[in-house]
Amino acid sequence: MQINLRETRQYLKESEFETLFIEELGWDYHRTQPLNITIDETDYRLTAIAEKRGMVVFECSPTTSDDHIPDYTTRRKIQKEVAQSFHENFIIYTDAPQKTHIWQWVRREHGKPTACREHRYHTTQPGDLLIQKLEAIAFSFEEEGQLTLFDVTSRVRVSFDIERVTKKFYDHFKREHTAFLKFLSSIPDEEMQRWYASVMLNRLMFIYFIQKKGFLDDDPNYLRNKLTQNTDRYYKGFLCPLFFDGFAKPEAERSREVKRLLGKIPYLNGGIFQKHQLETLHGENIEIPDTAFEQLLDFFERYEWHLDDRPLRNDNEINPDVLGYIFEKYINQKQMGAYYTKEDITDYISKNTIIPCLFDKARKACKTEFEGDSSVWKSLQEDPDRYIYDPVKKGVEEELPANITPGINDVSKRTEWNTLAGSDHALPTEIWREVVARRQRYETVRAKLANGEVRDINDLITYNLNIRQFAQDVIENCESPELLRAFWKAITQVTILDPTCGSGAFLFAALNILEPLYEACLDRMQVFLDEVEMISESRSSRKYNDFRNILEDIKQHPNHRYFILKSIIINNLYGVDIMEEAIEICKLRLFLKMVAQLEDVRRIEPLPDIDFNIQAGNTLVGYTSYDEVKEAVTGKFDFDDTMKRIEEKVEDVEWLSFLFREQQTEFGGDVRPADKQALQDKLRALENELNEYLAGEYNAPPPASQTISKK
Repeated sequence: MQINLRETRQYLKESEFETLFIEELGWDYHRTQPLNITIDETDYRLTAIAEKRGMVVFECSPTTSDDHIPDYTTRRKIQKEVAQSFHENFIIYTDAPQKTHIWQWVRREHGKPTACREHRYHTTQPGDLLIQKLEAIAFSFEEEGQLTLFDVTSRVRVSFDIERVTKKFYDHFKREHTAFLKFLSSIPDEEMQRWYASVMLNRLMFIYFIQKKGFLDDDPNYLRNKLTQNTDRYYKGFLCPLFFDGFAKPEAERSREVKRLLGKIPYLNGGIFQKHQLETLHGENIEIPDTAFEQLLDFFERYEWHLDDRPLRNDNEINPDVLGYIFEKYINQKQMGAYYTKEDITDYISKNTIIPCLFDKARKACKTEFEGDSSVWKSLQEDPDRYIYDPVKKGVEEELPANITPGINDVSKRTEWNTLAGSDHALPTEIWREVVARRQRYETVRAKLANGEVRDINDLITYNLNIRQFAQDVIENCESPELLRAFWKAITQVTILDPTCGSGAFLFAALNILEPLYEACLDRMQVFLDEVEMISESRSSRKYNDFRNILEDIKQHPNHRYFILKSIIINNLYGVDIMEEAIEICKLRLFLKMVAQLEDVRRIEPLPDIDFNIQAGNTLVGYTSYDEVKEAVTGKFDFDDTMKRIEEKVEDVEWLSFLFREQQTEFGGDVRPADKQALQDKLRALENELNEYLAGEYNAPPPASQTISKK
């Protein structure tokens, strides 16, 4: 339906939400009492302004004149409270002057935790992107007769959660990447040229995303304006200082000249802005003319850059997830044997490997909680339908037609079983034979759950149950602090390696599985502390001090969700790929995932250095584990104490790696270049020792030391 753009824009600027939804978007009045919600001892009032077939739109306004919009964590808690009364909802948060809005919608998918989608709007903006989204959820009078709640939620999803790959951007990106290679003749090797082109384009794309948030000298066109000011020396006179003396150094360590050149920019660290090994090797010779960057910036400026979670509706809108698609299409798939693994596959494989691993670890540490009538399995028995996917339950509450039922016990009466089933009973394209089989499967699985026969985490995979929902519920409702400690230890210490990670599809799936479990553990810790404080109000209690310390450490960090993502990326995720370009894209996407959580440049924490987590290399060559090395070495006469030397080097690497990770997750912790170099040197020494021994096993010449290292 076409809407009046001028009036819609005016309603947004004046925050006239009810008029906007009723008069312009064709929604209906919703008269109900305001919802009063208390989160962390703060009261919030939500007013229903419109509804459509059961989806209700609320406005959450400040209760005092100096109130701000609640932070992300609080907004999620508010939404969960609202969902208890109105399952399908849309919430518009405003600040006291009604100058800033955050439009919040939560996506629900079977088998996955809810995912929050938000759109920030300021009344000084033209609002074209938001208006385009609103146009997609406008309903005409002609649509009213057939409109259902499913239609409404589907339209909202299409508007606020599009997953389309921008082919135009990919094609243009490929041309620009090829064109940029022509300016890198100072790097002698063609493969290294492609690698460095990817490094440079990724850095510039990262900067392009964050400059649009006003993080760089409060200038959304920072790169273009600096190009104008630094003609004929943009690469060495501006970009290199920006990377190595700006983003890679705290402000206190920058010289006066650098501050004057760069303006007010944040300290990002992150490895991405430290000298790359190609720059260490060829940096003095690399000369890139301004023309190369003029072409790139012309290309970038044709698109709108948004740090949202998904590609947006227009073909000229780019978000971080597009980058993964770009890499997977950019390589020669047939030649390299590389193919993009879709999200449903990565999610299925990841959840059915990671969650059982966590449960096995928790069970070993806290065995009693997995046995007896009050074990973790009781929720399966108490509410079986909660863990059976909705498509499996489709139509089971409906009686089968009279012409279908007799065939269940009499094969001769199945004459109509191969005909298309009705929509009340069937999933799309199902025939009656499939409907009956699915219903029987549902009844069998439900009976096993209700009878308490499912008492092993692997059974949830066998019966295709909602394992993510179950894991979430076990943690959120656990009554034993020991069980919570066991899960927290398992979640924070599990290590996930993708040996052919590409642009990070499986690593992102793992991240999406671990993040809500981290959150659930922290929320449950807070509940335990709240309960003990209520009991011992008159005196301080040392009970659950470990929970208190964990939560207090996290509170020091300016952004709760950013810290959780940073912790997962540093401590849990590891990836290797034979293609350097894949590694660069993977690291870039992980960095952008974190930066997307930041809303205030003054509260930015340095990015993690993940050069040791995500590496280029060939996982088909070399030893796969310490045990394999030990078996190979001790299986022969070890006259020169090879194993002892290896063990000493392994201990050095383990200790320095632990310190390297710990420094990055502590508030105010920082990794100095010398710390990183020390770890690199120890890793290289261990690598050389192992390579020499492996070569000796096959009577091959010892490998020559390489300046460009693929670990």
